[in-house]
Amino acid sequence: MKALLLLALFLSSQASQRKTGNPLDSLPKNMELLTHFGERADIAPDNQHIAFMSKSFGDAFVIDLKTRIIRCLTCNVPAAAFLRVMYLTTGDFILMGPEKFTDIHTSRSRDNELWFLSQRPGSKPTRLGHKMSEGAAISKKSLKISFSELPAQFPDMQQDSSRLVVADLDLSGGTPKLTNRKVVYESHDASCHLEAQDFYDNDTKVTFTCYQTSGLGPGDEILASSMGIDLRTGAVTNFSNAPGTYNECEGIFPDGRYTCVEGDRQVAHLGGNHGSHNIDIYKLRLDGTGKDFVRLTNFNDHEGWKASNPVVSTDGKFMAFQVARTTDEAGVGYGIVLYHF
Repeated sequence: MKALLLLALFLSSQASQRKTGNPLDSLPKNMELLTHFGERADIAPDNQHIAFMSKSFGDAFVIDLKTRIIRCLTCNVPAAAFLRVMYLTTGDFILMGPEKFTDIHTSRSRDNELWFLSQRPGSKPTRLGHKMSEGAAISKKSLKISFSELPAQFPDMQQDSSRLVVADLDLSGGTPKLTNRKVVYESHDASCHLEAQDFYDNDTKVTFTCYQTSGLGPGDEILASSMGIDLRTGAVTNFSNAPGTYNECEGIFPDGRYTCVEGDRQVAHLGGNHGSHNIDIYKLRLDGTGKDFVRLTNFNDHEGWKASNPVVSTDGKFMAFQVARTTDEAGVGYGIVLYHF
């Protein structure tokens, strides 16, 4: 009996040990390293280009997937401090970030705002005059955009509350602007901080992440659920249905039946803390059961590494994501990887 117990303990300890080394040194055949730097990739509507950030609070770049030529979009902006770049269906861009860098916390939260950047070479970003929290959902079919707002940007809001907004981008005049702004969902306490992710089902629905922060002790990791809202009825669905784990949806599949998720369920056998530091990319079926949950990457099998920020092409043939370190802040990356389905 004692021998069996010792054997079980040994096998358990072996199962929880992560590999040493760099996961990029042994990529599966369906993956390829696209860039050796950069983070927060977004795929162009034509699936021929990928926009990405050089670093957090840095410049935006675009790489041509055929020629692999990289060009800078914002190097004509002195001291550019953007956090995200995303494609519009027109081929133009939305940038997110502060007007100038102050410090990591202030510039990422209070001062984070939306900018429009024309695809015309030499164009400079235009402020849309609206602050927002973290990232945004941008339609692949229209000029609709969704984002969240927190008290950090709007001090008149109730403490710990957050709200999900949908608006239209109007490019018909000389100056781009947001119109038809509408609050579609609100959370009134820290049990759910909202972040928009992706439109789907012909822009009638939006996936979003609900970050669970209440009830956590000092030093506890923030957890998350992958959610969705039907903009016609207001009905909200928890798609991940996995309390106690981290499930941040990012990267919708073109059929709207699945989404990519930054998940931490491998922690159950690899060990470590739940939360955004120990994550890999999963594929989740949007049926509300949370049971059809398939792991796509295994970067977190390696000590100190994770895969994050996935985005799927509009033809569903590939996705782009970033290689990252578990010790860094969310969004920090060290190169873009292509995953061919």
